Amino acid sequence: MKVKIKRVDKSLPLPKYETGGSVGFDLICRETAVINPKEIVLIPGNVIVETPQGYMLLVCLRSSTPRKRGLMMAQGVGIVDNDYCGEEDELKIQVYNFIDEPVTIERGSRIAQGVFVRVDTFEWDEVDQMHAESRGGFGSTGK
Repeated sequence: MKVKIKRVDKSLPLPKYETGGSVGFDLICRETAVINPKEIVLIPGNVIVETPQGYMLLVCLRSSTPRKRGLMMAQGVGIVDNDYCGEEDELKIQVYNFIDEPVTIERGSRIAQGVFVRVDTFEWDEVDQMHAESRGGFGSTGK
């Protein structure tokens, strides 16, 4: 499937799947960023993506980013709707520095990845009572 994509800075390469088995494509940082301890920063990902109808774009950190760089995604994952694709809708990677020293991410670094996920929308069928047996609360399967 072809997906429309626009690079903000054409001197940086398009995102790519690094191996034949890669599920996610790496996002490249457009600008060098310094993230101070306990700070949240939005790092521009250099692309605007027109996610196809019936899909969402999931943005996650690369698995090595927390261990190697001391960063995690402030919101856990990024969910990009398929109508987030206007001229000002550059993908951004929201990171939180959880170590006690500043972290510098250089322009061109790969710290995050995107994954297209098939989705659907649903209608609510509101009921007065649920008919399944209660499991006993949050975290109940670990008893």
